[in-house]
Amino acid sequence: MPDFHFELVSPERLVFAGDVEFVVVPGTEGQFTVLKDHAPLMTTLKPGVIDIAESKALVHRYFVRGGFADVSPAGLTILAEQAIPLESLDAARIDADIKDAEEDIADASVDETRRLAAEKRDQLLELKAALKI
Repeated sequence: MPDFHFELVSPERLVFAGDVEFVVVPGTEGQFTVLKDHAPLMTTLKPGVIDIAESKALVHRYFVRGGFADVSPAGLTILAEQAIPLESLDAARIDADIKDAEEDIADASVDETRRLAAEKRDQLLELKAALKI
């Protein structure tokens, strides 16, 4: 039986909203689990996977890259820089995107172009590390 309200919000949209039993969060100080009546807390997120348990049989998993988690008496709200359903990710595609970004870095003739390509590569490497693929 769901115990508290949870919302996962990205800049593009409300990703998830509903009552849940627990949520596992990748905080910058370490991974933690939020259950009903959790002490109030606000923390930043590191790149990683959020597990959202609506019930023991129904768990949703999302990769998040940065953001904030706010636990209050009203529930848990996560404001993520990026939130991607795990089932939509493909390891081969991520590897190909990393290779493309590395080629863009090598081919860049302008510092700003090189910096943007390196930022994209670093984000993809964070994603790959968080998924352990």
